[in-house]
Amino acid sequence: MKLHFCKMHGLGNDFVVVDAIRRNPGIELNARQIRFLADRHFGVGCDQVLVVEKPSLPDVDFRYRIFNADGGEVEQCGNGARCFVRFVHEQGLTAQRAIRVETANGLIAPRLEANGEVSVDMGQPRFIPAEIPFIPPDGGNDPAVLLYTLPLDNFPAVEVAVASMGNPHAVLLVADVDSAPVAALGPVLENHPSFPRRVNVGFMQVLDRDHIRLRVFERGSGETLACGTGACAAAVAGLRRGLLDSPVRVSTRGGDLHIAWDGPGHAVSMTGPAITVFHAEIELPA
Repeated sequence: MKLHFCKMHGLGNDFVVVDAIRRNPGIELNARQIRFLADRHFGVGCDQVLVVEKPSLPDVDFRYRIFNADGGEVEQCGNGARCFVRFVHEQGLTAQRAIRVETANGLIAPRLEANGEVSVDMGQPRFIPAEIPFIPPDGGNDPAVLLYTLPLDNFPAVEVAVASMGNPHAVLLVADVDSAPVAALGPVLENHPSFPRRVNVGFMQVLDRDHIRLRVFERGSGETLACGTGACAAAVAGLRRGLLDSPVRVSTRGGDLHIAWDGPGHAVSMTGPAITVFHAEIELPA
């Protein structure tokens, strides 16, 4: 079966985008096909596969499904959301610059700006452990806790801030992201028993009160060049601890995102680029 797709990226966090409305109507990709598309040697190569579908809710423009490179479906992807709105606009699926999009974790509201960048209302961050989901070592469920100490096998215990941006995040403060043990510690924390659905792990270096550097080890994909929800989670963690002032410039290995948050009760806003690389067709395995 031939699949038409679009290759896109947000700051190097790259995606295969599939139109299941017009070009591949009603297509349902299985986990093996997702892994094939994501494979950088035998497939197209990407961090995530994004599927554009008709909404299942009233007063919503689209449904947005996200699959990690390992084939698992996840709740949210900030860089993908920016690529999503550029894709549906470029493909003529909508003429609206601002749209409402259904995800597995609720609605988001991305907007294509006049300068070509995309802003996304990412919703309010969640800090109640059960909603992340996160099982604190002390068994509590207090959203006011800013840091948790997690014991690790074969590593010293680490302090993490935890939050959900529609998907679970753990954020560590490090002195230098370049020397941070992302490859070694990332998978250990991703699969820590305190995170029943695994977790995205952010390594944050504070440069100034409005500027951080960030590397993210994403569950199911490994380290990516950028992570939109990870940038939101890191900025929120720094703001909650009084280390930062909003808005925050988040410098990833792929480039900069701008994150704004006015505190509890407010949504997080993320702004950054979304780039179309090419369109093509590929023969999918059965």
